[in-house]
Amino acid sequence: MRHGDKIKNLSRTASHRKALLSNLASQLITHKRVVTTLAKAKALRVYAEPLITKAKENTTHQRRVVFSYLQDKDAVTELFSNVSQKVAGRPGGYTRIIKLGTRVGDNAETALIELVDFNEAYGKGKGETKEAARKTRRGSGRKKTADAEVETAEPGAEASAEKTKADEKRS
Repeated sequence: MRHGDKIKNLSRTASHRKALLSNLASQLITHKRVVTTLAKAKALRVYAEPLITKAKENTTHQRRVVFSYLQDKDAVTELFSNVSQKVAGRPGGYTRIIKLGTRVGDNAETALIELVDFNEAYGKGKGETKEAARKTRRGSGRKKTADAEVETAEPGAEASAEKTKADEKRS
């Protein structure tokens, strides 16, 4: 029985699983995205996100702790220099998993796991194009001009302005 056993074994021994996750995490940090199976992607998220959290505090101790997991100097340098600056304001959730469908050879579910702050399609670049788009103003021009006529007209002329509005609605 496996009651309370939370770790995803991925049908591997402990040493093989440790090496697999270490290599996947190094590639994720270096390339910012990795295509793998869904089970490995979910296991990688649990493995990599605490390392990214540790990278927010750039001390020698944290670098050594992260290096003990990754065993890759280039990935550690990338993590502490570029990645940690981008995720500094984010309280968690540094990765995104996108399902890609099944693989042709063995019908395994594949997924893309990526660092959230490094994808421009979902990031701030898309929001800027939305703000630049013009908003339509359908029907608002009539209301503003009618209100302006009532405000600029003399107090005795309000009744005549209301009569003309009623006449326009009838026709």
